[in-house]
Amino acid sequence: MSRSLLPEPVERYVAFEVTRESAVQKKLRAETARLPQAGMQIGPDQGARAIEIGTFTGYSALAVAAALPADGKLFCCDKNKEWTAIAQRYWKEAGLADRIELRLGPALETLQALATQYGPGSFDFAFIDADKTAYDVYYESCLSLLRPGGMIALDNMLWSGEVANRSVRDADTKALRALNAKVRDDPRVDSCLLTVGDGVMLARKR
Repeated sequence: MSRSLLPEPVERYVAFEVTRESAVQKKLRAETARLPQAGMQIGPDQGARAIEIGTFTGYSALAVAAALPADGKLFCCDKNKEWTAIAQRYWKEAGLADRIELRLGPALETLQALATQYGPGSFDFAFIDADKTAYDVYYESCLSLLRPGGMIALDNMLWSGEVANRSVRDADTKALRALNAKVRDDPRVDSCLLTVGDGVMLARKR
């Protein structure tokens, strides 16, 4: 989800004058912008064997799949057939459909299936951008699936700045605030909270 804390002129400069974006990514971003849920789209500055939890219309999947080797594979977890149908059109147009496997259904069930199929330590990267109250369980599942040196990226970890406002105590904000602290203190990872977009937490498995 794109919820940048930057001033709009700075955000537009980074997104449209500095960030490299393929023609297919631009086209997909334009179509997604017309949806009522367009705010769930990541910003173009965030995109640049992997797992993605929360695919929406597939923009971030395009970025990850493009960075994979020809024999690489990205497993996308989502429950929405309508949004992911848009994603699949653009994956095909970009020539990357063979690197992406969409698994529709609850993400935790998919992660458990991947653990059974491939075993722990068999993935290189995970991107988490889905229901915030479930971030912790996604983090734990992905950490188990990652090899040492693998990376987890969690989006929306600043939550429009709400995590810094202790008077805000809704379930999403509390979950993200708690996970920020957990990842910071987690001896299993090296971590850094980037002020990109709405905050991206990077956790590298030791």
